[in-house]
Amino acid sequence: MRVLQLGKFYPFSGGIERVMYDLADGLSERNIRCDILCASVVGKGNLDITVNDKFSIYAANSYVKIMSTIISPSMIFELKRIMHNYDIIHIHHPDPMAALALFLSGFTGPVILHWHSDIIKQKKMLLFYSILQNWLLKRSKLVVTTSPLYLDGSPFLRDFKEKCVSVPIGVDKKVDAEDGRDIHLIKKKYSGRKIIYSLGRLIYYKGYEYLIDAASYLDDSYIILIGGGGPMYTLLQEQIKDKGLEEKVKLLGRVADDMMSKYYQACDLFCMSSIERTEAFGIAQIEAMSFGKPIVATKIPGSGVAWVNEDGVTGINVECRDSKGLAMAFKQILSDDALYHKLSLGALVRYQTLFTKKNMIDNVLTIYEKMLR
Repeated sequence: MRVLQLGKFYPFSGGIERVMYDLADGLSERNIRCDILCASVVGKGNLDITVNDKFSIYAANSYVKIMSTIISPSMIFELKRIMHNYDIIHIHHPDPMAALALFLSGFTGPVILHWHSDIIKQKKMLLFYSILQNWLLKRSKLVVTTSPLYLDGSPFLRDFKEKCVSVPIGVDKKVDAEDGRDIHLIKKKYSGRKIIYSLGRLIYYKGYEYLIDAASYLDDSYIILIGGGGPMYTLLQEQIKDKGLEEKVKLLGRVADDMMSKYYQACDLFCMSSIERTEAFGIAQIEAMSFGKPIVATKIPGSGVAWVNEDGVTGINVECRDSKGLAMAFKQILSDDALYHKLSLGALVRYQTLFTKKNMIDNVLTIYEKMLR
């Protein structure tokens, strides 16, 4: 079996790219050839990277980025060159460039469409892309969504439900033998305070302004830490200053890879305050759950976020844009030891049952095998 994944861009940075990489990495560990073809970030040029003897990354030269889409004619020619080496193409959506490359390639084998999210904000792009998107939905033999809630909530998938299947994203629990010292230092820095942690790009749909406002309803025994960089950093920092919340909310900036798991372990609770369906799943939730951390998340209509965080089992879900609701949920969980223990155990069990990398690889491999039969 030989699989080619088509997707976003290299170097990998977002959730879709991470899923692509983890799939290719996990399949290659099972002796299955799985490569990735994507576009390079503008200015990087053509790259051919060998990860192991069953997994390579082909990153095609790019010219410009328009409406969040990297334009890479080289990707079209590269796909034409290598597509005959593969039995299946697994394409990740939304990515108009990858869809165009597949359309022009003439590939006749089976195609799996991995539907991570609807195109929501880029409405102008959708006007141009809708015909190609409809072709892609019809062309695909199977459509994979990351949760049953997102499948039910997507207007674009409504007419294709008979060939849709939900495969939850899975991640490995990342633990370093040297974690202990850094975890201790984080806890020591905020000694005596309950640590509420959130992680993600500082962009509009993450709802961080509401998480910051939630600190207004908390006393000094709580501290909110927000990890990640992005275009809203300055605006959020100004909000913290204007509201006098400097001692209650800290923007950590980009969290280094080797510190990711340490903040999950050091915190008492993880919060996902997102407000739009662009947040289709919330990988950071399951990373926190892998360490047994209760979750407070939002009820985004049509999104899988509240499905990942099972209300009353792994945490509490509150309405979007409800700062007071977030604060009340924090207090409810962190002031009741019995509830905290119940949600902590529930988070760990749900992670182990649904959201491990092994489960994701098992599910995708089963799909591939059925398709080729």
